[in-house]
Formats: sequence, structure tokens, C-alpha cells
Amino acid sequence: MQTANTHKNQQNNKPTIMKQMQEHGELIAALLSGVLILIAWLSEGIITEPTTAALYIAAFVIGGFAKAKEGIEETIKDKSLNVEMLMIFAAIGSAAIGYWTEGAILIFIFAMSGALETYTMNKSQREISSLMDLQPEEALRIENGEEQLIHVSQLEIGDHILVKAGERVPSDGKIIKGATSLDESAITGESVPVSKNLEAEVFAGTVNLSGSITVEITKSSQETLFQKIIQMVQSAQSEKSPSQLFIERFEGTYVKIVLLVVALMMFVPHFAFGWSWQDTIYRAMILLVVASPCALVASIMPATLSAISNGARNGILFKGGVHLENLSHLEAIAFDKTGTLTNGKPVVTDFYLREGVNKETTLSMISSIERESNHPLAQAIVRFAEQQGSTKRTPVHHMTDVAGSGVTASVNQQQWKIGKADFVGKEAAKTFANGISEQLAAEGKTLTFIADEQGIVGLIALKDTIREETKQAIQSLRQAGIYTVMITGDHETTAKAIAKECGIDHYVAECLPEDKVEQVKTLRKSFDNVGMVGDGINDAPALATANVGVAMGEGTDVALETADVVLMKNELPKIANAIKLSAKMNRIIKQNVILSIGVITLLIISNFLQVLSLPLGVVGHEGSTILVILNGLRLLKA
Repeated sequence: MQTANTHKNQQNNKPTIMKQMQEHGELIAALLSGVLILIAWLSEGIITEPTTAALYIAAFVIGGFAKAKEGIEETIKDKSLNVEMLMIFAAIGSAAIGYWTEGAILIFIFAMSGALETYTMNKSQREISSLMDLQPEEALRIENGEEQLIHVSQLEIGDHILVKAGERVPSDGKIIKGATSLDESAITGESVPVSKNLEAEVFAGTVNLSGSITVEITKSSQETLFQKIIQMVQSAQSEKSPSQLFIERFEGTYVKIVLLVVALMMFVPHFAFGWSWQDTIYRAMILLVVASPCALVASIMPATLSAISNGARNGILFKGGVHLENLSHLEAIAFDKTGTLTNGKPVVTDFYLREGVNKETTLSMISSIERESNHPLAQAIVRFAEQQGSTKRTPVHHMTDVAGSGVTASVNQQQWKIGKADFVGKEAAKTFANGISEQLAAEGKTLTFIADEQGIVGLIALKDTIREETKQAIQSLRQAGIYTVMITGDHETTAKAIAKECGIDHYVAECLPEDKVEQVKTLRKSFDNVGMVGDGINDAPALATANVGVAMGEGTDVALETADVVLMKNELPKIANAIKLSAKMNRIIKQNVILSIGVITLLIISNFLQVLSLPLGVVGHEGSTILVILNGLRLLKA
């Protein structure tokens, strides 16, 4: 089996390796092109002209091959010229009239942007493989009393499968034998395991924590909730944004206009204005150089890279300039609860004892019992006891885990129960400590009762506490005019309490992954740009559906790879900082675009009026490029 899995992983890794080789190849080609340009420029007048020309030609070929190939292939496929072709024409035109350096620099800038674009596109598709790693490939089917290990794809509706403790459920179904607790955080995001008894529904990808269960399959492997998560991520990422569609339409129009005008420029002035053929072709070449979008490219990329570097230095990872650009346009942000607004681990918030009961002795007893369990609530109780200074271990006998209810154990020849109200006596639990349990439950806390042979001894309230910085983060966003929403798989009571404590504008409780996606889509109908912040597998579809997905750095691999922005140190206030950085970047880009278009327009008009020489055209064109690059580099210190 290990050999088969190893072979499968090698097969799955092949596309990833190929993509990484492509990324590295394009980046190396762009950098090598830049080095050759620098050597040729510094060597002018020192080495022979043929040698310098050879260096420039090498820079052209090495740096421009990938984009030229892409441009030619897309032109043939779409039967329409694109910006890639225009850049190649402009570079060749510059070289044709003797300006090799300008043409080579044009190729270098475009090659760098192409390498970064390839990296971003490949990176955004890797979360699917991470999702697949969490889906079981095999199931133990029970047929005629015999167990048979089969591939998940062979399961049919109505089949019975055995799921042992510690295993993941391979397909959606219902329990027909046994009882257990399931970790459903992969589906609902809920940190506390869910008790499951007969006829209870179970989901593929969830983890069986305690007893063995027999499950009757109710859905095929391709229709499970887990598969829906994968499909939703794929669907959301395949959709093109309005900005992307606009750019694609603009690209075709821009290239056609420039090439048409250059073509006309090579003939019309000779016949219409009596220009000599030498002047006509000279002016056409100048037009091809000054009209190339070199400055426009430089308007965006250096500024974007500077902002991305700034963010990375401050613990904010942006996966592309488009996501950074969109951040400042956000009008609403949806948050997952567990692990995002909260710490993701339950802690003891309240501890009540029956009058006359010794606190130290009781803590020693319950921590000794709970040490025998791996349940998150039990671990939280043990941590609380240790914080209270109770480290003494008491011998525990006959410990029994009653699935979905609690535990029983014998300590010092006395029987103890630790668990839910129904397990220790519902009426007694309701009246314990002057009925404090109702108030605690209303605050969204999980209640655990302690009882001995005489009745209830104590009450422990636990809660997944909010992060220290959550309130500050939410307040900053609200001050910026951004509407905040919490979308969680938790029950109504818990969700309401957490939302109130955080200062969230609105909350939606009891959401499965598909519900979270629908909630994000609903928000997008009311707001033009919506963000989603999460950390779990269950958040992946919603992260992909939002205009901007933000993942917590300590979240699951799937959330990290699906998201557009990652908060590396789990610091929620960084979202507000990222939005400010985005706003500043957009202002600088707007300045750069206006400057570059203004300079290009001025140069084109001057060329038509025959007052612009080629050297001045190159100086104006490259000068504007340098200015916008320097303006963009200001974001390194923003």
C-alpha cells in the first residue's frame, strides 16, 4: 500500500514540478536578459559593435522567447493581436532604427512581468491537491459479514462500511451501528467534537475520534459534501473578474489602434503632406517606440512589487497585485469564527463548586480523570487545573467514555460523572448554583457538570475565547466604513454571544461550507466588493468566492493556498493595515498611469508635428518609465 501511495504522490507531483520548472525558467531567462543588457550597455565603446549587437540580440532572444511564443500562440488561437505582439514589434522597431538598448529594456520588463504572472497563476491552483490529500482513498466495506478493503470510487449507495477510531470517514452516510464523537472541523469549522448516535449523519473527510461505527452510504463519492468543497473552489477560481475581462478587451483594442496608426504613418504623410520616404519611415519608427506601453507596464508592476514587499516585511502575504488592488475597494468583510475571530481552542471561563466542597481536592480528581481523555474539552479542563496549581495525580479506575454524554470513573472508591446536564441529572443541573447554568449557556459557553454519588459537585463553563486583537481589528474596519459579518457553523446562542463580544455588525449561524458560499454570494449582491477571512478547509470555497480571500497564517494548507492574502502571524489588525497599503498603492498607480499616458500622448503629438527627434522620443519615453518606477518604489517605505 505504501508503494502504491508513493507512486500516486509521484504522479500527482509531476504537474506541480513541471509548473515550478516553468516558473523558474521564465524568471532565470528574464534575469539573464537583464544581465546581458547591462553588460552590453557598460561595454559600449569598449568592445566592437558586432559584439555589442550580439549581446543585445542574445538579450532579445533569451528574455523575449517565452512572451513571443505566448503572443504568437494566442494570436493564432484567438485570431487577434495582443499586447505581447505589440511589445515584440516595438522592441524590434527600436533595434531596427539603431536603438538596441531601448528595445532590450522593453523585452526585459515584459519578461519579468510574465514570470511573475506565471508564478501567481500556478500558485492559485495548488489548493486542489491539498484538498485531495485529506480525502480517504479506501473504505472498509462490510458484505455478508466479511470486511473488504476497496477504493472509495467503488462505494455505492446502501453499502455498509466500518470506520474505526482515528480514521477519516470516506463518504457521506448515516450511522447504523455504534456511537462516537466526530471532529467535523474540516466541514463546519466547529472546534468542539460533535457526538453522533444511531441514524446521525456523517460527512466524508471528518475524523472518528472514539468508538468504531458502521455507516450506511447515502451519497456516491462524487456527491459528498467534501467533493462539493473541491468543486466550489474550482468553480470560484475559474470565474474571471470584471477588471480582468475589461483588461482583455482593452488589450485587443489598444494593439489594433497602435499598429493601424503606425501602418498609416508609414505611407499617409508621404502622400498627404509631401514628406520624404525617409522622414515618413523615421516618424513611423518613432511612433512605434513612443507608443509602446513600456511606461504603462512600469506604472503598475514596480509599485505592486514594492507594496507586496512592504506587506511581506510586515507579516502580510499577497499572492498577486490584483488582490492587493482590490483590498481598498472592500465594502464588506465576512469572518469565520473558530480560529479566526477566536483562538480555536476552548478554555475554562467559569468554575463553580457546591458549598463545602474542597476546591483543590476536586480539581485534582477531575484533572486526573480528564487526563485519560483526548477530548478538547477534557484537555482544556486539565490545563485549567494546572493553572490553578493542581498537579497532584489521583489513581483512576474503571474509566468509561459514554459517547456524546461524558465519562464515568471510580476515584478513591467513589463513582464520579463528568459531562452534560442530561448525564448527571437535568433537573439538578438546572437548579445548581442558583440556576447559573442558564445564564452561562446564554453567553455561548459549553457546560460540563461534575457529580459524585450524592449529586452535582461542581460546574465548569468553557468557551472558545476571542483573540485579544479581534475587537481592535473589527473596530478599525467599521471606522473605515466596512460592514462586518460573522459566518459560522456554531449554534445560534454561541454565534450571537461571540458576535456581540467582537462588535460584529451581523452574524449567520449554523452554516455548512455551501451555506458560507451562499452567504458570500448574497453579500456580493448588496456590496460591490466583499472579503472573506477564514482558516479552515470549510472556509476554502467561501475564500475563493469572495473578491478577496484572507487566510490566517496558522490555518490549514487548503485555506492558505486558496486565499489571496495571508496574515502570517494571525494578527487580525493587519487587515486594516493591508487596506491602507492597498489604497496608497492604488493612488500611486493612478498617478503613474496618468503620467505615462500624458507623456505618450505628448510625444505622439510632437512626432506628428515633426518637432520630436528619435533621441528625444527615447529620452521622453524612457524618462517617464524611470519616473513611474521611482514613484512606485516609494511604497517600500509606506
